Amino acid sequence: MISQWQLRAAFARRLSDMYGREVPAYTTLVDVSREVNEDVLRARGADAERLGSIGRVTAERHGAIRVGTPAELQQVARIFGALGMHPVGFYDLREAAASAVPVVSTAFRPVDGEELARNPFRVFTSLLTPADPRFFDDDLRARLENFLAGRRLFPPELLDLADRAEAAGELPEADAERFLHLAVRAFELSPEPVDQAWYETLERVSAVAADIGGVRSTHINHLTPRVLDIDELYRRMTARGIEMIDTIQGPPRWQGPDVLLRQTSFRALAEPRALRTPDGEVVSGALRVRFGEVEARGIALTRRGRARYDALLARVDEEAARRPGEDRVDLARTLWAGELPDTEQELAAQGLAHFTYHAEPGRPHDGSRPPAALRDLLAQGWARAEPVVYEDFLPRSAAGIFQSNLSDEGSRNNEQQGAAYDSDWLSGVLGRDVLDPFDLYEEQQDRSLTQLARDLGLDRTPR
Repeated sequence: MISQWQLRAAFARRLSDMYGREVPAYTTLVDVSREVNEDVLRARGADAERLGSIGRVTAERHGAIRVGTPAELQQVARIFGALGMHPVGFYDLREAAASAVPVVSTAFRPVDGEELARNPFRVFTSLLTPADPRFFDDDLRARLENFLAGRRLFPPELLDLADRAEAAGELPEADAERFLHLAVRAFELSPEPVDQAWYETLERVSAVAADIGGVRSTHINHLTPRVLDIDELYRRMTARGIEMIDTIQGPPRWQGPDVLLRQTSFRALAEPRALRTPDGEVVSGALRVRFGEVEARGIALTRRGRARYDALLARVDEEAARRPGEDRVDLARTLWAGELPDTEQELAAQGLAHFTYHAEPGRPHDGSRPPAALRDLLAQGWARAEPVVYEDFLPRSAAGIFQSNLSDEGSRNNEQQGAAYDSDWLSGVLGRDVLDPFDLYEEQQDRSLTQLARDLGLDRTPR
């Protein structure tokens, strides 16, 4: 019997192999990531593994896919449910991007700590929003919805196997092999000719819309290895002649702890595609939609910490607009240094980041009672804090990656009122709860504090 986490790990490996064959620059990205990680490990030793073992970091991937209808998204949830992956977070990329990115998204991932340690594969999954009149008028919406209703992304056999795996938590080996084969094939780039006129109609609205609704299949849009030094990776990829997007998305590099998520990518490549012209002729063309992304993960911030991060982003925008000649990264680094604590201990003490807390084996044994306050337990050697890795995404960064790989900004009518989508709506579509990432981090931290109180014999949970 093959368990869910084994299915998840095998799927991630096979998807990575497949994508490397389809997009060779992705294989280069993986190779350079591995080189950088090995160099950082040699230089920094155990400190390099502060946010995850090198084994986990090396194996780690997140993927991204795009679908067109709620029914397709529900089927995706069944496939990832077979792999022990749950929808976490709601991301509205329509509001996070200046250009036309008409999608809302969630991420499917494991949520249990042990499952994340076994294999933390995630898939950022975006859903097209045809009902948003800022992007699609009534005629185009009707044509788009009719087109999407006429396609089938996933074969019934795959969905049946997925339901069995989710219900039982495992599959017999032969069924597991069949499931993996069908699941990987479902995300391969289809050789079927693309209707050139229809694709270009959607592309005038948004290249993202065309990638989703202009073809009769779906495909893996990008895969993302994790790296321990994203700035060094950016330099090495550029030195190899691979064109990278202009910036690293997310927090700046600074002297304090890594927090949240930093991302960058190489630019989307022009890939050969068969195109069907209006007169029915099939010609050789090229579409530019897929790229390779890389990420560096930091510490998960609390709600208070995230509010401070978002406020800092807004201030960077203001300062950059006021001083257009200055380097945006330098502006951000200066603001970060003035507004965020530069040690893990102070992040914890101010309630800005999530940690798990553990009784220190070498704690005092002189008969003294441990203090009640968490800050004092840490300072006096009774407890240690281990950072909680940020497992999720940032809508502005995701939109920035999408936007950096678009050939133009598309079209958007801001005089129209946008259609309403939110986490509750998405939960109803999926028939399963979209989990709040903040709740997951808080629960993980609270469990550790309860255990710490028990281990130290405290009367109440320390805060």
